[in-house]
Amino acid sequence: MLSNLPPATPQFLTIGHVTRDVRADGSFTLGGTVTFAALTAYRLGLVSAILTCADGELSTLLPTYLPGIELHVRSAALTTTFANHYTDGFRIQYLYARSASIQVEDLPPLWQDAPIVLFGPLVQEIGPEIIALFPRRPGRIIAATPQGWLRRWDADGRVWPTPWQDAERVLPLLDVLILSHDDLLPFADGNRTEADAMLTRWSMSVPLLVATDGRHGATLFRQGAIRRFPSYPINEVDPTGAGDVFAAAFLIHLYNSGDPELAVDFANCVASFSIEQDGIAGIPTPEMVAQRLRTHM
Repeated sequence: MLSNLPPATPQFLTIGHVTRDVRADGSFTLGGTVTFAALTAYRLGLVSAILTCADGELSTLLPTYLPGIELHVRSAALTTTFANHYTDGFRIQYLYARSASIQVEDLPPLWQDAPIVLFGPLVQEIGPEIIALFPRRPGRIIAATPQGWLRRWDADGRVWPTPWQDAERVLPLLDVLILSHDDLLPFADGNRTEADAMLTRWSMSVPLLVATDGRHGATLFRQGAIRRFPSYPINEVDPTGAGDVFAAAFLIHLYNSGDPELAVDFANCVASFSIEQDGIAGIPTPEMVAQRLRTHM
């Protein structure tokens, strides 16, 4: 279990950009992998922390948006800002602003001992040198969601898929890689079988790999061996951040139980709540999760 840490060391640390996600009316919601993951860990009872970069205005507001979360924010000229446009269910994403990359010196020294660390890049803001600050060892889990390493953007800010340039350097530094099956479809000509083959190849370089697949559930890859897990039936309202909620829940249950299969089912359950409401409002409490797990036994 998560205990015996110095008071200033979080139990769950996530690193990456918080974002402004612009709505059609010009207002924004707070987004980013780190936002959803840290809140999930906090609501599941952990001391949770975020290392990020943001502009001065948002830095001042973050304690209000994220009460209870430990924050270390390097002030930057810009906050990473996205807008999503949907046409016939297809998302076109635009990057309006990119904050500064995260640097080695941004990490508070005591945070380096966090037992669960999740890297959540969105716009290539985390390099391998940051991950190397957290060597793999018994009693800790180092994980990443690589969507931000699979993105590029053009002069107009439109976001496009791009191959993960540092995969061979980063994968051996991780205990767990968690990503959406859809993240790889652009590199497999939309062919799910070929995307699975790519995931299988990656899984040979990392102990555990989990691919989420929306209503199809999730797939666990263990050194090439594959097991699929069904999703929990729900009424979808907003899928935003569900993969990040899944990632945090999976890592927490894996740390506590040591069983990746139980952790996938637990994470599917936690993520099912997040889809039923807008944004961060759907992240559940442990009691809610326990009740749904009992119902679906």
